[in-house]
Amino acid sequence: MPHHQQPQPIRSLLRIPLFRLLAINLAIGACAAALLVGGLLWLNPGHLRELIFADRSPGIALALLLASFLITFGSAAMGSAIMAQGRKEDSGKGGGHGARLAVQEVAQRTRTQ
Repeated sequence: MPHHQQPQPIRSLLRIPLFRLLAINLAIGACAAALLVGGLLWLNPGHLRELIFADRSPGIALALLLASFLITFGSAAMGSAIMAQGRKEDSGKGGGHGARLAVQEVAQRTRTQ
C-alpha cells in the first residue's frame, strides 16, 4: 500500500497571499497586545496589577484582558492591511488626486483676467 503524505492545512493556507497577509498582521497585532498588557502590568496604573493578582484566580482576569487586547489590536492591524491594499504608488502630487481647491480656482481665474 503506497504511503501518501497529506498536505498540511496551515502550509497550504499560507500559500494564499491574502491569508498570509492577514496572518502576518494578526501576529503583529498579537505582539502589540502582549506588549501593551505587559506594559500595563509593569506600570500598574490605578493599581491594576494589584487588583488582578489579589483575586483568587488571576489567570482568568489576565486571559480576558489579553484576549480583548488581542481581538482589538489584531483586527485593527488586519483591517488596516486590507484597507491599504487599494493604494497606488505615490506619484509625488500629495493628497487629493491633483484637485485644486475652489479658492485656488478663483484666484487663478482672477490672475488671468
